Amino acid sequence: MTESAEMYLETILVLSKQGDVRAIDIGRAMNFSRPTVSVAIHNLEKDGYIKISPEGNITLKSSGLKIAETIYERHTVLTEILVQLGVSEKTASEDACKIEHDISQETFDCIKKHISNTSSLTSN
Repeated sequence: MTESAEMYLETILVLSKQGDVRAIDIGRAMNFSRPTVSVAIHNLEKDGYIKISPEGNITLKSSGLKIAETIYERHTVLTEILVQLGVSEKTASEDACKIEHDISQETFDCIKKHISNTSSLTSN
């Protein structure tokens, strides 16, 4: 799975929380042209990650949803920890977006464990 495909799946997940998702919504959210989005969406459909209804609504299939949720969790956790370190919200989100695709699962699990341990220590 390419970083680009992961970004599309994550964007579809985020947009789906607001309602129906169409290719034009994805293009606006990602600042990509309609032809670029069209190619990517059709590749994701062909690979079995999304479904496109006859009306043009895009939904995540279970395999796409799993990847999207993983990337979204990484994004939110990494953003949160960067903000806690003093990084501005905007920069933290941008940096998290870069890191979320390259970080190993082992490292990410350790970061989550560290956050969990730190939170439980400060709440006592």
